[in-house]
Amino acid sequence: MALNIELYLIRPYGFDLSEKAVRRAGLDYWKHVQIKEFDSFDHFLTSENPSREELFFFENNVKQDYTQAKYCENGYLIFGSETKGLPADFYEQYQDRMFHLPMFSQHIRSLNLSNAVTTIAYESLRQLNHS
Repeated sequence: MALNIELYLIRPYGFDLSEKAVRRAGLDYWKHVQIKEFDSFDHFLTSENPSREELFFFENNVKQDYTQAKYCENGYLIFGSETKGLPADFYEQYQDRMFHLPMFSQHIRSLNLSNAVTTIAYESLRQLNHS
């Protein structure tokens, strides 16, 4: 079964997407990634019009574990900045839709963003039986 996974990026983001940067990172599959870019989170919401149940936010400072999320086929996995996290107002507005990856050491406060995305993407695929 073919699965369509898109990468949605919301500006500003703290990395370079130039051809040179992508080539340097060794992303030889980059030409196969479907990317959509948005100028803001509001622009994303207006353009995509997701239901609340399709939104899954991931942050360190919340109680629900990422394995407790009930992922759906058309869900959006939303991650904040590696250094700043998600905007503060998201905590109030989407508290019930926020999940975290457990940290097993007081000395490690977060995972690299790409590792966190990979872990959660594969958990959602596992739940949806896309193995």
